Amino acid sequence: MKVHFLEPGFAISDEVTLEDFPAIRRQGFKAVICNRRDGEEGYEREDIFRQAAEQAGLQWFCVPVASGEYTEADVDAFGKALDNAPSPILGFCRTGRRAVHMWAQSRALDPQCNIPMLLGAAHEAGHDPQPIRDLLGKAG
Repeated sequence: MKVHFLEPGFAISDEVTLEDFPAIRRQGFKAVICNRRDGEEGYEREDIFRQAAEQAGLQWFCVPVASGEYTEADVDAFGKALDNAPSPILGFCRTGRRAVHMWAQSRALDPQCNIPMLLGAAHEAGHDPQPIRDLLGKAG
């Protein structure tokens, strides 16, 4: 599990296992936002992961999406989770890509958003900023 902070209070990670939740809590995280869908390899059912997260003392939020298939409702739900979850928050999916894409799209809705900062944070976390730039172009 590789954790990368994108902004103060929010980080992303690649694949999280059931056994990772206590360590996530020990790292100081208070909530997780999952972008995985039921049936993905290594993530069979949300309820099992929710229970493990809650047993570790983490608040659970889930906005399941397929990579590159983000609806306005998905982005809105992710933004609400960011706004309502106690921080610091860890967003995760299989590679971190969906989590960084959802974060960037939800933050870009703010007219004061610093888009170059979003792209730079994604790049620093090891993600290609071009797909994010493309997503933001579609939204704008």
